[in-house]
Amino acid sequence: MKKTWGSLFILTLILALLAGCGGGGNAKSGSNSGGQTGQNGSASDSGSQDEIVELDLFINHSWYPVRSWTGSIAEEITKRTGVKLNVTVAADSEQLPLMIASGDLPDLIFTLREPRLENPDMSYPWNELIEKYAPDFEIDPVRLAVNTAQDGNVYTVLNSFATPEEWASNPYALGNDGNPGIAVRQDILDELGAKIETLDDFVSVLEQVKQKYPDMVPMTMDIEWIPQYFKMQFGIPPHSSWHEQDGQLKHIISHPKALEFYKFMNSLYRNGYILAENFTYSNDQIDDEYAVTGRAFAHSHTVSVAEADNAKVKNQGNNYQFTMIPSALTDEAYNLSTGTGFSGVYITKNNKNPQKSIEFIKFLASKEGLELVMFGIEGKHWEWHPDGYPVFHYDVNDAEYVNSEGLKWWYLYSDAIVEGLRGYVPGTQTTKALQEIKEITDHNPAIGMVKLQDGTDEKIIFDKIKEMVKTEEVRIYLAESEEAAEQAYQKMLQLAEDIGLSKLESWATAEYKKMQELFNQ
Repeated sequence: MKKTWGSLFILTLILALLAGCGGGGNAKSGSNSGGQTGQNGSASDSGSQDEIVELDLFINHSWYPVRSWTGSIAEEITKRTGVKLNVTVAADSEQLPLMIASGDLPDLIFTLREPRLENPDMSYPWNELIEKYAPDFEIDPVRLAVNTAQDGNVYTVLNSFATPEEWASNPYALGNDGNPGIAVRQDILDELGAKIETLDDFVSVLEQVKQKYPDMVPMTMDIEWIPQYFKMQFGIPPHSSWHEQDGQLKHIISHPKALEFYKFMNSLYRNGYILAENFTYSNDQIDDEYAVTGRAFAHSHTVSVAEADNAKVKNQGNNYQFTMIPSALTDEAYNLSTGTGFSGVYITKNNKNPQKSIEFIKFLASKEGLELVMFGIEGKHWEWHPDGYPVFHYDVNDAEYVNSEGLKWWYLYSDAIVEGLRGYVPGTQTTKALQEIKEITDHNPAIGMVKLQDGTDEKIIFDKIKEMVKTEEVRIYLAESEEAAEQAYQKMLQLAEDIGLSKLESWATAEYKKMQELFNQ
């Protein structure tokens, strides 16, 4: 049964969290328009000025596929805003902390929520800049509430967020590519005369592939997406660090189905269906090469993996095709959305032009900006279908084209509904997979509002457990027997307990109950 949260939580959130927002509510609430949910401010007029302002943007995601301000979308944004970005993508996860420590910051930083930047000495509060430079930039109360920092200011608004009510009221919004999926070679499946409708079916097919095609790897997995699809099949939230159990918030490693999941993953390795080296791939392209060059039967990545692989296979002149297997292979299959957003822009105190920066974000947050970034130029890249979804004039899964045009990835301020509409392409495998996942998805943003703060005991415990799990999980996956895998799992739980798991869960439960009160009133 899907969870829905009472609509009265908006008023409570405003009273409880927004009242302290610096500037006395300078960032005003606005109504939805045109089927979008972000805010209803009009596009910035700054693009009419002749002078182009160049701002330095640091993207704190080393995997980011677009690394320069090029392509028709970037050019159009510059035309509309008068802003050009000089882009630097992080080399690794240590680069931003070093920049923060040294104070050597660019104009703009696009990153996951970063508490160290939520400080008036480090970043400009958006609410102050909006009051001074863009008073008609209206952000809805819910987004302000979930993005309000401890000091009452709003330093960023994370993209990729929508309320449960917004998801429910937009049937064509299906989420985005950040959902797990597995594609298989359709020609080989046909040769075997097999169908995949259950998890047992899938394992059986992997065994047949191993026997009939000994030179082929039965399954290759993206290094960043190894457990998610299979966690989902066992009823374990694939993206969350937490799960709710009897009203308590528990760490995901203590989920009742965790041991069963780990034993299954270990069986894939012990039976030769996945390679040990897959757990140490140095980048996220190695699995792609296995798949598109014909060296792997199944490819585990995201919901768009089949169509992305098919585009690459076609570009290489090969003629086999990949097909998505069902998103739910068990009766327990389950997905949980706890998100309050993915990443957002911080306007640092080193910023050369705060006015242009907030006007630039204002344009991206407008209906016009949201659609330009996520869909493209209307009339050239897409047009509206009478039923209320975009019809694209290009293959949204053709990564080479999408990246070269600069489509999608400049979502420095975005909206999960707009992103979700981009995922609706009737007749495509990605759309079908997303529809299947939406059917098994619950929304619980109260979990996402349980936020760990840097410097606290709880954050230290959480980070230590996270690092420990990275190592211990691989030992479970690669254990030589089921018994050894179970022992490795029990060891991981004990190590977590020694670090402070019970203390962390007790704190998280108390915070969770506070957030539930806000949503349930």
